[in-house]
Formats: sequence, C-alpha cells, structure tokens
Amino acid sequence: MMKISLIISTYNRPSALKLCLESVKRQNRLPDEVIIGDDGSGDETAALIREFQKDFPVPLLHVWQEDKGFRVGKIRNKCIAKAKYDYIVQVDGDMVLHSSFITDHLSCARRGYYIKGGRVNITRMETERLCNREYTPLGFFTWGLTRRENAIHCLFLAKCLAPYRKTRPGLGCNTSFWRKDALRINGYDEYYVGWGGEDYDFSVRLLNVGCKKIALKFAAIGFHLWHEDKYMENRKKNFDYYNEKVEQKATWCENGIDQYLKDNNEM
Repeated sequence: MMKISLIISTYNRPSALKLCLESVKRQNRLPDEVIIGDDGSGDETAALIREFQKDFPVPLLHVWQEDKGFRVGKIRNKCIAKAKYDYIVQVDGDMVLHSSFITDHLSCARRGYYIKGGRVNITRMETERLCNREYTPLGFFTWGLTRRENAIHCLFLAKCLAPYRKTRPGLGCNTSFWRKDALRINGYDEYYVGWGGEDYDFSVRLLNVGCKKIALKFAAIGFHLWHEDKYMENRKKNFDYYNEKVEQKATWCENGIDQYLKDNNEM
C-alpha cells in the first residue's frame, strides 16, 4: 500500500483553511499524514490547527516560518523535508477537495511522472458565503462556479484524456509527485519571493531530469476559493529569472531543500 503525505500551504486565511481541512477529513481515501506549511500566519491560524488536531483522523502537523514576505517555495521545502512518505500530494490552503481527490491522485500515480490535478474556480460571492457557513461538499451543481465543466468527476475519462492533454508547466495549488524526484532537483528554488514562477521552475526542472507530466481533467478536482491577487511586486524579476533557468535547461537549484534535509539525516 502506497502511503501519502498531503502538504497544505497557507497564510493568514483560517476561514479557507478550515474548509480545506474539513474536505480532507471527508476523503474516501485519507492521506497518511497532513502537513500544514504555514508561511507566517498569526495566532488565529495556529488556534484553528490545534482545534483540528484534537480529533483529526490522521497525524496533522504544523510547520511554521516567520513572516518575511511571500515565501511559499521555502515553506514547501520544509514540509517536503519533513514528510515521512514516498508520495507527496500538494495543495494550497484555499482549495476545497473533491471527496475522491486523494484516491484520484493515487490511482494515476506512476514512477517517473508527476501529476497536475483539475481546478474549478469559485466566485467571490460564493466564496464569502462558503466561508461563513457550515461545511458542505462541493460539486457540479454548486452555485458560483466558473469553469464548471471541470467539476465533472469521471476518473476513467480523465485517464483516457491525460495522454493527449498539453498544459503549461505550472503546478501550483494542485499537484502530486514522488518525494525522491523532488530531492533530485533540490526541491523549490527559494530565490522566488513574492508571487510567480516557483511552481513553473519546479515543474520544468522535473521535466529536465526525465520526469513526465500527467495533466488531469475530470479527476483530482480542487475547488479554488476566490482571493485578491497579491504579492505581485517581484513578478517581473521572478519570471526573468525563471526564463534564464529555462534557457539553461537547469535541473538543480542552489538554494533549495538540501539545507533542511540535514536535520533529517538524509544528506
């Protein structure tokens, strides 16, 4: 039986994280551990996590770092280093997961591949409504969806379509990969501070070491809660750096996960 570490990144949005964790609890196949990568949130998020830890069905870990700007690559590296299991599923804390989300990622996992899952966007009005009421599962008929067709769940169709789907490199809020493949490329490049580029870079370096991508539609569905676009101040700088690395066909980053593996005796 393959075991899964689910990594959830978050920053000061406990109402969204609560919905995400409620959807994790209702998976028809639970992950074997959940690691929350917290990019500097305050006390409200910490209190929410402690409350969930009281009766969460699998180990629920909280990895926190000081708030020094948007450093999602850094917190993801810390979580991957801490993960106990060979297969990583990674989402953002503003994603509400379909009940078959983990099952779908597991069903499509193959050695030498990484997966980009499906996403449905939720409007601002519906997001506000969902964050202010008791949790209810989301689906095709939920109000306030955009790209509604992506909410159709059919794993068989997703597997049939996957070999023919060509999508851009970014992984972002819904992906899975083998931990050993992340270590081969030294994880996320922590040069990226502020929004943009770190997930593109990570996925391109996976491709450059020989991994292949499975892009799913109609499976591994995450419902993405609306949020304002923030932390854009370094966007041009980040993507200029990303384009340089693409031209170099880079496979390794100097400022990556290896600095955290020393604590886990993996170096």
